[in-house]
Amino acid sequence: MKRLDTSAASFSTDFTTLLAARGSDERSVAEPVRAILADVRSRGDDALCDYTARFDRLTLPADRLRISAEEIASEAARVPADLMDALQTAARRIETFHAAQMPKDLDFTDEDGIRLGMRWTPLDAVGLYVPGGKAAYPSSVLMNALPARVAGVKRLAMCVPAPDGVLNPVVLAAAQLCGVTEIYRIGGAQAVGAMAFGTNLIAPVDRIVGPGNAYVAEAKRQVFGHVGIDSIAGPSEVVVVADGQNDPRLVALDLLAQAEHDEQAQAILVTTDAAFAERAAEAVRKELETLPRTAIATKSWDDHGAVIVVRSLEEAAEIVNALAPEHLEVMLDAPRDFSAMVRHAGAIFMGRNCPEAVGDYVGGPNHVLPTSRTARFASGLSVFDFIKRTTTIETDAAGLRRIGPAGVALATAEGLDAHALSLSARLEKN
Repeated sequence: MKRLDTSAASFSTDFTTLLAARGSDERSVAEPVRAILADVRSRGDDALCDYTARFDRLTLPADRLRISAEEIASEAARVPADLMDALQTAARRIETFHAAQMPKDLDFTDEDGIRLGMRWTPLDAVGLYVPGGKAAYPSSVLMNALPARVAGVKRLAMCVPAPDGVLNPVVLAAAQLCGVTEIYRIGGAQAVGAMAFGTNLIAPVDRIVGPGNAYVAEAKRQVFGHVGIDSIAGPSEVVVVADGQNDPRLVALDLLAQAEHDEQAQAILVTTDAAFAERAAEAVRKELETLPRTAIATKSWDDHGAVIVVRSLEEAAEIVNALAPEHLEVMLDAPRDFSAMVRHAGAIFMGRNCPEAVGDYVGGPNHVLPTSRTARFASGLSVFDFIKRTTTIETDAAGLRRIGPAGVALATAEGLDAHALSLSARLEKN
C-alpha cells in the first residue's frame, strides 16, 4: 500500500507513478483470440462444440448447447426462497431506475417552417455474456438484461459457460426473472464470436454486453465494429473520500470490497485527516487476517492500494477528478456539496451509510461502469446502450425556398454539383 501526501515535495511524481503503475500487464491474448474467432466464423457450430469440449470439459452435440426451457426451470427451482426474494427486490429496483431513463421523441416545426424530429428505437437483438463456474454473478445478469428489456429489445441471447456440465442455478433464475429464454452453455471468445457472426445454432446479435475474462474482453475488442459492445472493462476500483468522523473499520471494509475482486483491483482512501489515514490502514491490515479472499485482497492492496492525505476537500476533489474512478464513496457530512466538485466518476455513493456494495446489487443504477480512468469520457451501462436515434426532416416547397439557396451555395463551394442540382432543380420547379 502506498502512502501519499499532497504537502510532500514528491507528491506530483508519486501520484503520476500511482496512475501509471496499474494496468501494466504486457501479456496479450490477441493472437489466440483472433484464431478462435476466425475458426468460429469458418466452422460455426462444429468449432463451438470443439472449444466447449476443450475448455469446459463438456462434450455435447450442437443441438444440446442450448439450455432447454425445462432445464432453466428445473435449475431455477433449486434457488432458496429468500435468495429468490433478494433477486426480485434487486430486479424491481433496477427496472424502475432504468425505466425512468427512457427519453422522449422530438417533433417540432422551426421558424423556417421545417418539421424536425428525432425518434428512439430499440436494437433488434442483444447478446449477454455471463461468466460461469466459480465466477458466477447473477447480479450481472440483472444489470445487463433488464436495461435491454426496458429499452424494448425483443431478442436477448445469453451465453454462459458450464464447466464440467455444471450450471449455476442462481444465474439461470436471474435470467428467468428477466425473461431471457435463449441461453447457451458456451463461454470464452468462442461465445463472443458466435453471437457476433452467427452460426446455424445462434443467430447473430447487434450488440454484446457483459463481463468476462481476458479472452472475452479481447474478443469483444476484435468484434467491435461488426457489432456494438458495452466496453472493454478493466479491473474494479474504488476511491473513498472520508473524514476523521468515520469508523475506520467501515472504511476498511469498503476498500477491501473492491480489493477482493481481483489482484489488479484498486482501492484508494483520500482523507484530510492523517491520523485517521493510519487508523484506516491498520483496520485494513486487521480485516485481511480473517477475510476469506485474503490472498487476492492482500495482493491488490499491497500492489495497487493507496492512502492519500490532502490539505482540503477542494484538493481531494482534484485528486478524484484525476483518478476518474469507477466507484466514488463520499463519506462526509455534506456529500452532495463535495460531489458537485467531481466531474469524473462512474458512480457516486453519498453518505456514511451508502457503501459501493449497495450499487452492486440493490441500489438501482447500473453497476456496469467505466474503469481505468475512462470515466473521463465514458458512462455506465444504461437504456441508451440499447436504443438508437433516428432524425427526421420534413419540408414543403415553401420551406425549401427558405433554406434551399444556402444549401446550394455550400454544395457549390464544396464542388459537389449533384448535391447543388438536387436542391436548385426543385427551387426552379417551385
